[in-house]
Amino acid sequence: MIKRKHMAVLAAAGFVLASLAGCSGGKAPETKQETTQTEAATTAAEAKAEAKSGDKKYVVGLAMNTQTNPFFVDVKDGVQKAADELGVELYITDAQDDPAIQMKDVENLITKKPDCIIIDTCDSDAIVSSIEACNEAGIPVLTMDREASGGEVVSHIGYDAIKSGKLAGEYLVETLGGKGNIVEIQGIMGTNVAQSRSKGFNEVISQNPDMKIVACQVADFDRAKGMSVMENILQANDHIDGLYAANDEMLLGALEAIEAAGRLDEITMIGCDAIDDTIEAIKAGKVNATIAEPPFFLGKAIMTAAYNHLQGKDVDKYVILDNELVTADNVNELVTKE
Repeated sequence: MIKRKHMAVLAAAGFVLASLAGCSGGKAPETKQETTQTEAATTAAEAKAEAKSGDKKYVVGLAMNTQTNPFFVDVKDGVQKAADELGVELYITDAQDDPAIQMKDVENLITKKPDCIIIDTCDSDAIVSSIEACNEAGIPVLTMDREASGGEVVSHIGYDAIKSGKLAGEYLVETLGGKGNIVEIQGIMGTNVAQSRSKGFNEVISQNPDMKIVACQVADFDRAKGMSVMENILQANDHIDGLYAANDEMLLGALEAIEAAGRLDEITMIGCDAIDDTIEAIKAGKVNATIAEPPFFLGKAIMTAAYNHLQGKDVDKYVILDNELVTADNVNELVTKE
C-alpha cells in the first residue's frame, strides 16, 4: 500500500507506537492518541531490543477477515513484519469474509492456547461470542480496523471512519460546487467501519441542499459486487455527477462499469483505502480521489500493541490512526511501503 514521503501519514499511522506502549506508572487514557515519528521509532526500537534480550517467545493468533482484499493483505503483511522483528510466532487464519468461518477460526485458535489473539473483524456483532470465548479461556484479545460490539478487548486500533466519510463528502462538495446527483456505494453494513463511513459522508452531503443522493446500494466492500451494483445504477440514472464508494475495491468495480458505459468523463469518483490499483487509476486520470488509511502500518501497530501488553506494559484501550485525502495534486508524493 502506501505511505507519504517525510510525512503526515507515517507519523500518524506510524504510528502511535509510543502511545501504544503507555506508561508504567498508570493506566492509559481511553482517548485518541498523537505521537511524533521520533517517539514512535524509539518505542519500536525498544520493543525490538527487548525481543532480542532472551525474553519468552510469544505465540499470537491472527484471525483475518479476508486475504483477497489488497487492503487486508497489507494489514497481514504489517502484522507479520512486526512479528518477525519482535520474534513472535503467528498462527494466521482467513475467514474469507464469512462471520461463521471466523467464529470457527477463533475457536481453533483458542485450542492452540496462544498468548493472545488479534482479530480483524468480519462482523461487529457476530464476533462478540468469539471474543467472549477468548475471555473465558483467559486469552487477551485485540481488535483492529473494525470494532466489536461487545466482549472484553485489551485494545482496538483503527482509523477514523467517520472522518474518512466526511473527507469524501467534502471533496465532492468542493469539486462539484455544492450541487449534483450523487451515488453512494456502501460496504458491509454489519461493520462499524461501513456504518461510520456512510454516516460521515451523509452528514456532509445533507448540509448541501443542491446535492441529491440518487442511489445508495451495498456492495460489501467487494470489487465484483461494486461493478454489478454500478451497472444497475447507471441503467436507472441518466445523469450522475459524483460517486462515493466506501472502499477502493468497490470503486474499482464501479469504474469498470462506468468505463464500459462510456460515462467516465461524466462522474467524479472518490473511494477509500488508497490501494495500489487506485493510486494508478488516479495517476491515469480515471479516478479523482481516495482516502489514505495505510494498512501496513495498522498491522505493525496492532502487533506492537499486543507485544507490549504481553510484556506487562499498559496499552491504550482505543487508538485512532490518521488518514488523509489523496488526489492528483499529491499522488506523486506517495511511494510504496518499505
